[in-house]
Amino acid sequence: MSHRDRQRRKAQLLGIVQQQRLDLSAARRDWLAATARYDHGWLTLVSLRRYLLLGSSAMAIWSARNPSFLMRWLRRGFGLWSTWRLIRNNLPRGNR
Repeated sequence: MSHRDRQRRKAQLLGIVQQQRLDLSAARRDWLAATARYDHGWLTLVSLRRYLLLGSSAMAIWSARNPSFLMRWLRRGFGLWSTWRLIRNNLPRGNR
């Protein structure tokens, strides 16, 4: 293989590598765009972690002192959740 052939082959391979880099960059941009909503939600959850820990600790202490209150709200929450599922499952499926 002559020096000129090697140079041509090297240029061809460098062109392929450059195209692969461009393809990876485009795929990365598409991936970040597709997962942006989830990333935003995760960052919001992580930023609220301190408050969730404080709130859950206070709720644990308070519910130990008033267990009937917690049970009443759990039943209400379960009832609302069940009602929401019933409504959602019986509505016509439009743009979902």
